[in-house]
Amino acid sequence: MADQTFDYDVLVIGAGPGGYVAAIRAAQLGLKVACAESRETLGGTCLNVGCIPSKALLHGSELFEEAHGGILAKFGVKTDNVTLDLDTMLGEKSTAVKELTGGVEYLFKKNKVTWLKGHASFKDAHTVEVAGETVSAKDIVIATGSSVTPLPGVEVDNDKGVVVDSTGALSLSKVPGHMVVIGGGVIGLELGSVWRRLGAKVTVVEYLDQLLPGMDGEVRKEAGKLFKKQGMELKLSTKVTGVDVNGDTAKVTVEPAVGGDAEVLEADCVLVAIGRKPNTDGLGLDAVGIETNKRGQIETDSIFNTKVESIWAIGDVIPGPMLAHKAEDEGIAVAENIAGQTGIVNHAVIPSVVYTMPEIAGVGLTEEAAKEAGHTIKVGKFPMMANSRAKTNRDTDGFVKVIAEAESDRVLGVWIITSLAGTMIAQAAQAMEFGATSEDIAYTCHAHPTHSEAVKEAAMAVQGKPIHI
Repeated sequence: MADQTFDYDVLVIGAGPGGYVAAIRAAQLGLKVACAESRETLGGTCLNVGCIPSKALLHGSELFEEAHGGILAKFGVKTDNVTLDLDTMLGEKSTAVKELTGGVEYLFKKNKVTWLKGHASFKDAHTVEVAGETVSAKDIVIATGSSVTPLPGVEVDNDKGVVVDSTGALSLSKVPGHMVVIGGGVIGLELGSVWRRLGAKVTVVEYLDQLLPGMDGEVRKEAGKLFKKQGMELKLSTKVTGVDVNGDTAKVTVEPAVGGDAEVLEADCVLVAIGRKPNTDGLGLDAVGIETNKRGQIETDSIFNTKVESIWAIGDVIPGPMLAHKAEDEGIAVAENIAGQTGIVNHAVIPSVVYTMPEIAGVGLTEEAAKEAGHTIKVGKFPMMANSRAKTNRDTDGFVKVIAEAESDRVLGVWIITSLAGTMIAQAAQAMEFGATSEDIAYTCHAHPTHSEAVKEAAMAVQGKPIHI
């Protein structure tokens, strides 16, 4: 039963991966829980206009390319006159979203979590206003996620479909002739790869000298080579100085990042994908004395408590990578901490994945970060070209890289490029969570023939003893 002083024990603001998980976990722990969410469906950005719909389109576009691009024919599967029914593909995406958002609503009912439909803003440290009604709780969790970072001077109009953000790029009514992607990070590359596979010419404009900032240097270089090989045009060390829309087309003016002659790119669609920003506006944080840092994030302590004892924060609104699985783990931890248990998230072992084809995944330190932190390291690499399953599947792009501390052999980071990298990285994350050495991984029996054997061989390579190269 809730404390008689309050309507609820816990009120979670936001029903994205962090928020809905926090609400369910708190309810499982016997607390009376409500979750305020203004969307018409639960699941936040991830389920509605992010992780889930983009993966549906990534998978659909991969199937189309396999059939249309001759990959199936190589294995004797003859496909003549392959055509794209974009409406059907988009419909399948919508079905997946509906199933999963509906699933969260079912879980709320199952766990007796009350959904307060509307935007929540603080009145005081225990009270918020939702849709004109005042609701109180002993503890309140801010889990409002993030939204697209706008590019100054560039107006996004998703309905028109010429200049779009990540949400608009999920629902284009036709395949663009030429798509210009502003930003060479995860979102831009994933969505750019969808439309390239479906037939668009794709040009990626990135201010930095390499794609995928924050990832391991060798991985970034290899990714650039692979995307070029697939037909993407990459304009690195390049900045966008203007986007002019004229009817159904746009002119994107770019120039070298260090300055120089301008160039105009004509496009049917411009995707603005330069990052995301925390959703803290409109929460009424000033009413409870909480300020945000220079990045607009809410600072918390190690147990996700803000400077106000009754208010907690998780996910994209606090420092750290903006990843759904990070938010989920923090959601479980914050609920356990509120319930008087010990909820911990090891932020040093948060895997990240780029769901292009091949996939790109990493966990722990990059080689550059390890050296910068003062570690003396040993590195083992194993090419997928030498992996028997990858070779049999004609799926040989990429490699596995294991970074270990030279003296202790403790694994500091693992980086993978291959079709199954997102699945394979889980082994590395679990090994690192238990403080594994490269030898631990090398002497763990891996099933043959699998892509995962490349992880074993890369670990063996740390000691200079791989078998198959």
